Amino acid sequence: MSAQSGTEAERHLQLALKFLEEGETLIEKNPVQASEKLYKAAEEAVKALAVVLDLKQAKTAAREGGWWTKPLNRAAEAAAEKLGTEELALWWKAAYHLHVEGSREARLDSEDVKRNLKYVKAIVHTAEKLKPPPNTPENRRPEAA
Repeated sequence: MSAQSGTEAERHLQLALKFLEEGETLIEKNPVQASEKLYKAAEEAVKALAVVLDLKQAKTAAREGGWWTKPLNRAAEAAAEKLGTEELALWWKAAYHLHVEGSREARLDSEDVKRNLKYVKAIVHTAEKLKPPPNTPENRRPEAA
């Protein structure tokens, strides 16, 4: 993984942690906003995993200038397979459920959101465990002259 990839993965992970914290604080007050924040936490964690694991979906997103549903779904499935953690693909589906039913359709209440929180946390914590080493001098690749 290049230093640039490490920085990109770290950026996605930091966003995932930020959205996770924000989403948790909103569950009781506003389950619609909480659902979207928690989905965004899972989305950023999947992006971080895709970069760290060097998945083709990350390369495609970089080449095409962004992510959308299909490559995110495929990245979650590929990360689950590569890590040997089949549950990760299911955790992603729970997060996507929050996005559609909780945020877009506003059909979920606080209890529904709470029940799915553990799955979002699991994705984010998986990404945290795989985060790249800090961009320190000993971990940096020499720049080409």
